[in-house]
Amino acid sequence: MSEPAPLPEIPVPADQAGIDELRLEIDRIDAELVRLIQHRTAVSQAIGAARASMGGPKIVYSREMLVLERFRALGPAGTDLGMMLLAMGRGQLGRR
Repeated sequence: MSEPAPLPEIPVPADQAGIDELRLEIDRIDAELVRLIQHRTAVSQAIGAARASMGGPKIVYSREMLVLERFRALGPAGTDLGMMLLAMGRGQLGRR
């Protein structure tokens, strides 16, 4: 299992203005994450629809394992995040 990547060093703010600035950065990051997750979900669902129209399997588990391996770098919660992203990408394909 791979070790989690070290967190970047962020200077600890000395005052409320510094905290507010970091919170604004978190807000920007969150907005970008939501945009990227929506895009990832749409791409994944397009791949699933293409596989289905070609008579392929609904889910390619070997591919999902590669995706999960990538998220293991974030530690135990990374695997949970990877699973959530995979579930979102499956859409109706992953539901029985």
